[in-house]
Amino acid sequence: MLTKPGPGNSLLIKFAIDLTLAAAASWGAFALRLGLPIPKLYHRSEVFYILLSLGIKVALILGFGLFRQSWRSIGVRDLTRLGKAVAAFTLLSSTAAFLLSPYYRIPRSIPLIDGMLLLIAWGAARLLVRLFLEGNVRRKGRGQNKRVLVIGAGDAGTMIVREMLRHPESCLTPVGFLDDDPGKWNTTFVGYPVFGPVKRLAAVARGQTVDEILIAIPSVMGDAIRSILETARKAEIPARIIPGIWEVLSGKVSISSIRDVEVEDLLNRDPVRLDLDEIAGYITGRVVLVTGAGGSIGSEIVRQILPFDPRHIILLGRGENSLFQIEQELRNIHHVRNITTVVADVRNRERLRRVFETHSPKVVFHAAAHKHVPLMEENPEEAILNNVFGTQNLAELALEHNVEVFVNISTDKAVNPTSVMGASKRVAEMIVRSAAEKALPGRAFVSVRFGNVLGSRGSVIPTFKEQIRRGGPVTVTHPEMTRYFMTIPEAAQLVLQAGGMKRNGSVFVLDMGQPVKIIDLASDLIRLSGFEPGTDIDIVFSGIRPGEKLFEELLTAEEGTEASRFKKIFVARNNGLPAELPQLLEELRQAAEEENGRAIREKLGKLIPHCQVCSEENGK
Repeated sequence: MLTKPGPGNSLLIKFAIDLTLAAAASWGAFALRLGLPIPKLYHRSEVFYILLSLGIKVALILGFGLFRQSWRSIGVRDLTRLGKAVAAFTLLSSTAAFLLSPYYRIPRSIPLIDGMLLLIAWGAARLLVRLFLEGNVRRKGRGQNKRVLVIGAGDAGTMIVREMLRHPESCLTPVGFLDDDPGKWNTTFVGYPVFGPVKRLAAVARGQTVDEILIAIPSVMGDAIRSILETARKAEIPARIIPGIWEVLSGKVSISSIRDVEVEDLLNRDPVRLDLDEIAGYITGRVVLVTGAGGSIGSEIVRQILPFDPRHIILLGRGENSLFQIEQELRNIHHVRNITTVVADVRNRERLRRVFETHSPKVVFHAAAHKHVPLMEENPEEAILNNVFGTQNLAELALEHNVEVFVNISTDKAVNPTSVMGASKRVAEMIVRSAAEKALPGRAFVSVRFGNVLGSRGSVIPTFKEQIRRGGPVTVTHPEMTRYFMTIPEAAQLVLQAGGMKRNGSVFVLDMGQPVKIIDLASDLIRLSGFEPGTDIDIVFSGIRPGEKLFEELLTAEEGTEASRFKKIFVARNNGLPAELPQLLEELRQAAEEENGRAIREKLGKLIPHCQVCSEENGK
């Protein structure tokens, strides 16, 4: 009965081929050096040398694992390993021939010629197998292959073209590059031409019958991506993208890296540059507690701290489903075992106390919060009890248990707040600053303030996508509504960096770039979904909701900022805390427990200067 060749059979076949070529190379060395027929004087030496060289070659095949190489995807690294094995053979066989020269007549050039023939034979065998298999896949996929024009002839572009060539089953065939660097024009990279600058996209796409455009410039700005997409849309050619600079730096660019262009790409800015040593200095080997660990920001903070090798991670949150998801991701994808998942409410002080007593965290990232502005306008007591007094519970317990770094996640809505949610986060900042004044030397209690996070739970992007999926309309509150935006990974990275700066009592303000009009965001998302705003999908204005601003601010007029060592992180100047802070907090707690909306706003007004939501007419 015939059986399908398995992995074991494949290894034996490759081993046998290498061994046969090895013997042929040794015989060929004698033939080239001495001519044919080989003189009888050398017959005994020839047999001895072939057997000796085969023994050395077998040892090197096994030692270097050459028989385990995948011939269908042979690359530069594999050929480098092959070269090292052949060099080792040449050295060993030359030494053996020299030592045995009194007993066997072996010309000294034989091992060198043998090594050269061996390298050619082994390399050619692998290359021919790869070319045959790639050609076979291409023949099967003929008619299905997409002709791809790559934007960017840098590291990312050349990496992805090599991946296309290495994986013909992807049915992606590169036709060439476009690049704005004049030094690359009319040259070739990986064997494919650079046709010129990106502005020639439409003409080149027509001339080369391009089926797809691939943007492979990880540092490209959002406006440039928007321009490329607009040209591609007019030419009716789909466009995709390689996500970011980190994949290029780590060498992880692959076919699976290619994805559709997302709205985040249109807001792309310079990549965040971190001081990894500073972050590692306070995370490595420490027990880290993350509250709100199942949320968008909390879960990303957990992912970002993994490379810094914390001793233990405590995932704390109230929503069991989201906690279960991040726990499963950590265990099954990242293979993390040093984690503990705690279902708990930050308002439950005694429950939190037991967590601190059991695990003794030294670093706390506090991301648990109620954040939906309109909902908190209707339920102000929940915003206060969770955002204010949950933060107070954590900060005071952190002081009691000698936490080294405490980072509170705040928001731009805490500046001149027009909502109860924003006011509650401003008071939370005060609580953290108050704790900082009581902290021991060397400890850091800080807050980090940033704007909207793209793709976070409840943000506008998922809402717009669902509205587009249903066929519209897309609802925007006001034509002039603008917001600052940041991606989830960028926000998490800057939070980690702010914690490492250890400026006790500081409120860090993250550089959010330029504010974005929400109507422009909606239009971009409609186009990325393959529709035209106003033609296929309508945009309608629903009116500003309670507590919302037209424009968000990152600082009050009185604060101002000081520069830090990082160009994307600033430090807000402290205005001092109210002398009666403890008493006002107690009064605020009482108002929240009584569910008295008017009293809540009144107490917030006493705590926060220029609080726009704290007047009596805004009370319930």
